[in-house]
Amino acid sequence: MEIGEDMDGVFEALDTVTLLTAIGEPTHAWPAVSVLPRAAQRKQKRSQDERENPLKTLEHLGTDRRHAQDSRGGRIQSSSAMPKSKRNRAVTLSKTKKKPGLERKGKVVTEIKDAIERHSSAYVFTYNNMRNQKLKDLRDQLKSSSRIFLAGKKVMQIALGRSPADEAKTGLHKLSKYLQGNTGLLFTNLPRDDVERLFREFEGLDFARTGSIATETVELKEGPLEQFSHEMEPFIRKQGLPVRLNKGVVELIADHVVCEEGKPLSPEAAHTLRLLGVQMATFRLYLVCRWSSDDFEVYKEGLAQLTAGEADESS
Repeated sequence: MEIGEDMDGVFEALDTVTLLTAIGEPTHAWPAVSVLPRAAQRKQKRSQDERENPLKTLEHLGTDRRHAQDSRGGRIQSSSAMPKSKRNRAVTLSKTKKKPGLERKGKVVTEIKDAIERHSSAYVFTYNNMRNQKLKDLRDQLKSSSRIFLAGKKVMQIALGRSPADEAKTGLHKLSKYLQGNTGLLFTNLPRDDVERLFREFEGLDFARTGSIATETVELKEGPLEQFSHEMEPFIRKQGLPVRLNKGVVELIADHVVCEEGKPLSPEAAHTLRLLGVQMATFRLYLVCRWSSDDFEVYKEGLAQLTAGEADESS
């Protein structure tokens, strides 16, 4: 019995046994046919597709590999990811334009040159333990008669002039030599004696920071620390203090040295001193030199402080 090509669609839907029965072949004449399970048939079909279309096979391989990696990571993702939503997009409304560094420096040079014209004398000063709030208070105090600059050293030197050829006024280039390390400029119309007295008397106490030199030895004796609440006990213990809670009171179980005079403060010591209310840092200003139209003077104390500060930075 011949089978036409128009019967292919019907035969594909029948398994091997049904096919042989339909064509009327006797069972003894059936050829040796292996009836495969459907899973094996699908695998066989996939192998045939791989031979016919290698590119499609590579796509399936990559998808299967990503699927396996996501499964091992505890998450299963679809191979076709959804596109990101464009509705919840952050839009920056600010139009603030950043000023280039060169423009800022040029503005400082212009302001210094303007201060030179409006004030009769100029000072270079140095400082120890700078505190911004204390300096702000001093600026407000001198606002009507003076102007303080703390800018880049080279910028201030360019504004004053580094040599007689480019100095803004006669003798101003001498100040540039002392603009090193922690220094600033003061332009003022105050008399010399008033400026010297102001700098001599000005100081501000504050808490010492990490790395500062301890000015005294602080030691805590064994016993209760009643100035601390019980909630602070874990934090105090982290600072290295041997403490415990005894009936809701923080108690020091052994003598403890917080810091020693002349030695740098550790971060834990600085935190502990702040908790104890001990202020060891003194914000001080020292005059290094003074310029006026007819005079130039160097202050020995300020020069010594400047030299000591530069030595500490280099070490």
